[in-house]
Amino acid sequence: MAPDGRQVRPTTDRVREAVFNSLVSLDVVVGAQVLDLFAGSGALGIEALSRGAAHATFVERDPAVRRIIEQNLASTGLAEQATVVADTAERFVGEVADRPAADLALLDPPYDYDGWPALLGALRATTVVIESDRTIELPPDWGVVRAKGYGSTLVVIARSPF
Repeated sequence: MAPDGRQVRPTTDRVREAVFNSLVSLDVVVGAQVLDLFAGSGALGIEALSRGAAHATFVERDPAVRRIIEQNLASTGLAEQATVVADTAERFVGEVADRPAADLALLDPPYDYDGWPALLGALRATTVVIESDRTIELPPDWGVVRAKGYGSTLVVIARSPF
């Protein structure tokens, strides 16, 4: 189930499958601690859990959308492997000083999002998936593993130094 309106832009099934096929081939999903920022319906984090991730943290600021994530987790039987956090992505990653880095971070904000430099600068994750409508400049010590366009969507899989 996905929320209505323009605030949530669910990843298409085609893109989600392609991204996770790539992530599985990179061996970064099974057993991973996953962070799904801008979680929306939770589809990306739920896909990670269904493919063997150990735990996923879903960060979503909108209470109605968080309820949809919780419903989706319950309907898939994955709720015990998940935490749903009421926060903004920026505030959540800014408060991670004593929190261990995630193995995999999934970043799928609204297309008009402009907070990339601060978000990526504060994010502590080993592998990061970025979904956007444009090229995003990565921090200098990050490396692009894969980048592919799907219509108007650009997906970048990158490695950070964490």
